[in-house]
Amino acid sequence: MAKDPRGRKARETRRGRFPAAAVAAGLLLVLAGCQDEDRPGAAAAEDGRPVVVAPGKPGEKARTLTPEQAAGEKPDDTPNAADHAYVQGMIEHHRQALTMSALAPQRASADGVKRLAERIAAAQQPEIGAMERWLARHPAPQAGSGGHGHGHGAMPGMATEQQLRELTGATGADFDRLFLKLMTAHHEGALKMAGQALAGGNNVAVEEMATEVVATQTAEVHRMRAMG
Repeated sequence: MAKDPRGRKARETRRGRFPAAAVAAGLLLVLAGCQDEDRPGAAAAEDGRPVVVAPGKPGEKARTLTPEQAAGEKPDDTPNAADHAYVQGMIEHHRQALTMSALAPQRASADGVKRLAERIAAAQQPEIGAMERWLARHPAPQAGSGGHGHGHGAMPGMATEQQLRELTGATGADFDRLFLKLMTAHHEGALKMAGQALAGGNNVAVEEMATEVVATQTAEVHRMRAMG
C-alpha cells in the first residue's frame, strides 16, 4: 500500500512544532495552555503562547515560565549535612546487620529465621555499595567543618558489643529469639534514620535510598514480629 505523503507531512509538522524542551516541561508541570481557555484566570503570555505555572515553595507565589524555561530549570539537590549523616551512618548500620545475618546459617534452627537473614543480606549488601558510590561522588565535609561522625551510641537500633557476643554464642531456638529481638530493634533504628533523612535531606538520590529502606525494612519488621 502506498504511503500517504500528506500523513507523513502532518507527522513531520507535529514533530517540528513541539521541541524537546516543551515535551519535557509538559511531563513535569501543568501547561496552562492545556487548561480550558474559557475559564477565568487561564494563564497565557501576552502573545497568546501557553506558559507553565510553576508552584512556589511554601509561602512563595507561583511563577509563570515559558515551556523552554521550565525544561531548563533543575532543582538544587546539593547534598546537605543530613544527607551525608544518613549515608555515612547507614553504611555502618547495614554492615552490622550483615554481621548479624552471617551468623544465622550455622546457628539458627528455624528455617524462617535463616531465610530472613538471607533476604537481609541480599538487600543490604547492594545498598552499601550504592551508598559508597554516592559518597565517592559527594565526599563528606571534614570533621571540623560540619562533618558527622558516628558511634554505636549515636545511631538508633545498633546492637552493643555485649549483645553481639551473646548472639555469636547462642544456637538453636535461643539464637532465633535473640536474632529476631536484636534485628527488629536494628530495623526500627534504621527507619528512624531514614525518616530523619527524608525530613531534613536535600539530595534526590539519598531520598530514594531512604525511601527504599523504609519500604523494605517496614515489611521485615512486621514479619519478624509475627515470627517472634
